[in-house]
This record gives sequence, C-alpha cells and structure tokens, in this order.
Amino acid sequence: MIRILKYGEVANDEIFARTESAVNVEGVVAGIIADVRKNGDAALYKYCEKFDGAKLSSLAVTTEEIEEAVASVEPKFLEILRAAAKNIRTFHERQVRNSFIINNENGIVIGQKVIPVDRAGLYVPGGTAAYPSTVLMDSIPAKIAGCREVVMVTPPGKDGKVNPVILAAAQIAGIDRIFKVGGAQAVAALAYGTESIPRVDKIVGPGNAYVAEAKKQVFGQVSIDMIAGPSEILIVADGKTDPRHAAADLLSQAEHDKMASAVLVTDSEELAIAVQKELEVQIPLLERAEIARTSIDNNGKIIVAPTLTLAIDIANELAPEHLELCVDNPFDYLDSIRHAGSIFMGRNCPEALGDYFAGPNHTLPTSGTAKFSSPLSVDDFVKKTQYTYYTAEALARVAEDVAFFATKEGLTAHAKSATVRLEDDK
Repeated sequence: MIRILKYGEVANDEIFARTESAVNVEGVVAGIIADVRKNGDAALYKYCEKFDGAKLSSLAVTTEEIEEAVASVEPKFLEILRAAAKNIRTFHERQVRNSFIINNENGIVIGQKVIPVDRAGLYVPGGTAAYPSTVLMDSIPAKIAGCREVVMVTPPGKDGKVNPVILAAAQIAGIDRIFKVGGAQAVAALAYGTESIPRVDKIVGPGNAYVAEAKKQVFGQVSIDMIAGPSEILIVADGKTDPRHAAADLLSQAEHDKMASAVLVTDSEELAIAVQKELEVQIPLLERAEIARTSIDNNGKIIVAPTLTLAIDIANELAPEHLELCVDNPFDYLDSIRHAGSIFMGRNCPEALGDYFAGPNHTLPTSGTAKFSSPLSVDDFVKKTQYTYYTAEALARVAEDVAFFATKEGLTAHAKSATVRLEDDK
C-alpha cells in the first residue's frame, strides 16, 4: 500500500527521497563495448543470439520487412500514429533556431550558424513492451533539425523480426535505416560503427540499466541526450480532484517499471486517504499489476502539505519528469513551477496525452535533472558554430586593447598576434 506522509511530521529526507537503482552494470557494459569495438558485427550477432534468442543472417531491416510490417498493423492504429506524428511535428517545428549575423559596426561582421548533426542514432527499447511513441518522439525532431541520416536500432524478437508497430512508426517518421540490435551492444555499435552499422554523432532514446550505462560510457565519443532514470510522475492536487483520476494517473507511470516513482502532493488529507484506497481497487485490475504493485509499494508516496503553495515548493524540489497540476485555474500556478520535465495542466490532462499524442516531447529529464536539463527537442540535433570578420581598419582600432588584455593573462604570443599586423601596416 502506498505511504501517506505528512509534511512537517516526517523527516525531509523521507519526503524528498528518490528511487535508487541498486544494479551495478558498469563492468559488464564496459566488456560489451570493448567486444563490439574489436569484433564489430560478429559481436553483435553473438549478443543478439545470447540476449534476444534470435539467430540473424543480417542486421539490417529490409524495405520488404517494413512493408510487410506496415501491412499487418491495424489501419485505425496507423491513422492514430499519423495524427500523433502531425501533432509532434507541429510542436517541434516551432523550436527551429535560425542563424544570425551582426554587422552594425564599420568593418566588423560576427555571427552564428546553426548546423544539424550529420547522423543521429535512435535507440528504441524492446523487451516487455513496444514503444512506437518513442520512435516518433525521438526521430521527428531530428528530421526537423535537418539531420542527413537518422539510424534506428531496436532488439528483435526470437523470430528475428522487429515488432510491426515499431516499423510502422519508423516509416511514418521517415527513419532512414533500421538495425536489429539492442542493449549495450547497440549503443556501442552506434558510437563506434561496425561493418553494418554506421557511426553516429548523437545517440538518443531510453533503455534499461545496460543501455543507460552504455550511453554514459560512450559519451565523449558521441553526444547523448541524457542518462534516463526510472519513470516518474508527481501530481499536485487539491481537494476537488477525483481520487479515481489521481489513482489512475499515478498508475500510468507505476506500470512502466518496478523502479518507477509515483507521487501525489496535496493539501487535502481526505483526498490522500481516498487515493490510497482507490489505488488498492485499481491495481488488481491492471494487466501489469505486479509491476505497478511493486512500484507503488516501494517507491510511491502521498505527501500531505499544509497549502498548495507548499505543495508546489515540494514539487519544485523533487523536479519530476512528469508533473500534473490538478487544480482550478492551473495557469495561475504555472509561473510558480520552475523544475519539471513536462507539465500537464488542469483536471483533464492525464500524462498519457503527453506520452502519445499531444505533441510536446515525452523524452524527459528524470531523477531531479529537470533542475538543469530539458526535454528532447530540435535543439538536441543541432550544433552551433560562430564566425568573426574584421577589416584591417577595424582590427587596428582594437588591437592594442586585445594585446593589453592578453598580457594580463600572461599570454604574450596572443598579444603579439594582434599587434604584429599593426607593424605590417607601418
């Protein structure tokens, strides 16, 4: 049963405690990465057979396989995928940044170019569930950014095939190449390249502890989006909130993973008790009841705060991945929320809207990292370079100042590089 904690009556350490993963896979992952770097495709085939139970003749997904998969998907679901993709594109197209140029001083031009990374790599999990939503969310911003190629890796089933809904989403998103490989070995392949899989410049997408550790270890060789922790939801709710809705929304994240975190913060003790009871009604009805039960019992909590203002302060401190604001007039509180991956406003906005359909990205900072990082966006797939142009006359006006500055840092060669051009003029 979920715990109810009264703020001020229990230690703050308990209020603000986070889910911690006890799995240490650093050594195992390092070994897998080294094997892939040394042995390339041969290592990938070996791990695919070992971990996925599939003996493959080729790592690449063919056009025929994609067409067969799309044909097997329910037409209604294809329509929903296309509608979701349209919403995601509409939102992310507003994120596109423009290059700029400043030339309002005589003889001086400075500016910045915004350039997409050449090749983006997308990791899509397999395992206990298929996530076509991740395909859309992580590839559409890359396409909008202008990446020349988007490469997807995802583990196959024992039959050597990729889940058809994953391939359907990939076709709708316009992904260029798809490979049947998962786990840490897939991340290593994207980071270093193999005979079949090209090296990418950025790796994005969620995964298990092995995938997260592999992304951490290859960072620097390539860029990554983030190190994602367990899924999180935090609901700030007043006493008018329907306990059935709050319980259902908490379980929408609890069913993800036994390590997921579901938290309710409310100024109503009556609501806290009602939600606690409602969870016990709803959990047994879930298909993933065992996962949700473990998550709720081990990591879930209901925090009763004296006021909604304090409830929001608690939410800011926890900086959750998903924050639902279940109150009247939610826009009155929006400016008070400073740290959250994605905010869901009002009583009719379950977090599932953001997972699948609304348009804002669902790849979000977890484990409190929303205090300093952002949702996946078009920005993740571009880099910036800057440029400077001075005429001889413009340099002459500032060369002595540049040299003076350089000597204060003890870098006399820097100073000379500015003033030597004045000597040439003389």
